[in-house]
Amino acid sequence: MINKNKISVLVKNPKFQIFSAVFICIAAVYAMVYLDVVSRAREAYLEGEKYLSWHENPSQKKEYLDAELDERLKALKKELERGRISSEEYADKVDIAKFDYERNMEESSIKYAYIWYQTVVELFTPPESKWVKKSRVKMTAAKELWKQELKNKNIPFEDYMLE
Repeated sequence: MINKNKISVLVKNPKFQIFSAVFICIAAVYAMVYLDVVSRAREAYLEGEKYLSWHENPSQKKEYLDAELDERLKALKKELERGRISSEEYADKVDIAKFDYERNMEESSIKYAYIWYQTVVELFTPPESKWVKKSRVKMTAAKELWKQELKNKNIPFEDYMLE
């Protein structure tokens, strides 16, 4: 049985108090870093999932990018109406928004899915969270789909180019 007097003396010891405070701070920092890394891994994994779903269903990608373009054009129109930008500047920014839209529509969704899964595996380990484990599996499948897409488009490549 533990003697209550010994515990009382130990708790009142300044060295013990300092050690305890340092230990608690280290544990808190470790927990915050762990939660941050896991939440970033989750976010990157979900981005990979978004691009994978766009690869499987291109109409989702078009809907998303159409809505994004509409928002940008409405915001630019408001800026023009409020006099914050000139009509020349407005025309230039509209052209840029439309160019970005076209570029994003042409980009390979499966390529981005692979890159996001790779990001999870390479940047957010350790710890070996469930998001890292899922990404490791999906990364391999996404890379094979990307290779197939490149072959279908007759784009020459070597494996090292996809890393």
